[in-house]
Formats: sequence, C-alpha cells, structure tokens
Amino acid sequence: MNRPDTEGPAAACPPQEPAHAATIRCMLEDAPPFRPEATPEALVAAFATGADRMPAFLALYRRGTAALPAIRAGFRHADANIRRWCVILADNFADAETLHALVPLLQDPHADVRRWAVHSLACETCKDGPNPIDAVPLLLERLTEDSSLRVRRQAAAMLAHHRSPDARVRPLFEQILATTTDRKLRLHAEQGLQRYTSEGC
Repeated sequence: MNRPDTEGPAAACPPQEPAHAATIRCMLEDAPPFRPEATPEALVAAFATGADRMPAFLALYRRGTAALPAIRAGFRHADANIRRWCVILADNFADAETLHALVPLLQDPHADVRRWAVHSLACETCKDGPNPIDAVPLLLERLTEDSSLRVRRQAAAMLAHHRSPDARVRPLFEQILATTTDRKLRLHAEQGLQRYTSEGC
C-alpha cells in the first residue's frame, strides 16, 4: 500500500522485520533531529507546511503512543493536510480510542483524507493488536458509495486483504467483476475472490 515517499533504505534492514516498519526505522536512523524541543501539538501543526511534513512525521513517530492525543486532535483540524498526515501517522500506533476517532474521517470532505482513513482503520499489518472496530461494513460503504475512485480502490484493496475473509464481501466483489471496467477495482476484486476460494469461503 502506498505510503509517504520512501525509497532505498528499506533494502538494508533486517528481512525479518515488516517492510513498512523497517523502512521507517531506517529513515529514522538517517534523519537529523527535527525540532526536538517541540511539543507533539507543534509537530502536528508542522504538517501544514510541505517541506516539514516528513521531518514532522518522523519526529512524531519517534514519540510513539505519547503523540496519540495530539494526533487525534489533528483529526479535527481545519487544514486537510494536517488531518491527512495525522491519519497516515495513526496507522502505525492506533489504539482503540484512536481507531474510533478515525471513523468520522471516512466522511471527510477531502478524498485523500478519506482514502488514508480507509487504510489506517482497516490495515492490520501495520500495527499490533486486534481491531476493536468491525471495519467491513464501513469499507463496504466506501466501496459502494464514495465519490472518489481512489477511495473505492483503497476500500477494495483493504477488503481483499483483510485478516479474515468475510461473507459480506464476496457478493460485492462478484458484482464488481460483473459490472465494473476499472482495472484496479477489478484486480482487487479478483485477488479477494481468489483468496476466498483458496480459504474455502
């Protein structure tokens, strides 16, 4: 799944480490300190400035779960860039409170915020622990009703690779293959159905 631009360093990381975590860990090793005295709230505010977004992301990542209150507050910020980057960051540390706070962002007026909310709410490989939210109906709603094709594609991808295949999903994947011409939507539906079939669902 696409993330903030990262190239190169992941190749040098231990192969047993999950790819996303390995990439960020290696970026942290190479990144100079960014505003080390800043509060989490000030680092969240830095997402408003393009040049500061990745340094602020890495600085907040270093703070770990201690940054979650500021990240949750960022979900409600008037600046869509701040909301989007807070949602991206939450994918890595989301606890139950943060996951519940992500749900309203599935209805955000900005498609990129919704797209990342779909990912961060549903991706189970980027963070530890069970998801207390039944994400399937929320993703199905985005897949069928969202005005953005990119959001619908993201929802389809998350459903195709959800930790446990769900009987509510298969009919919609079958419908996509019967009625949809978009190549990426069809690819996600095909992958999902192949997985369901291989797992006897």
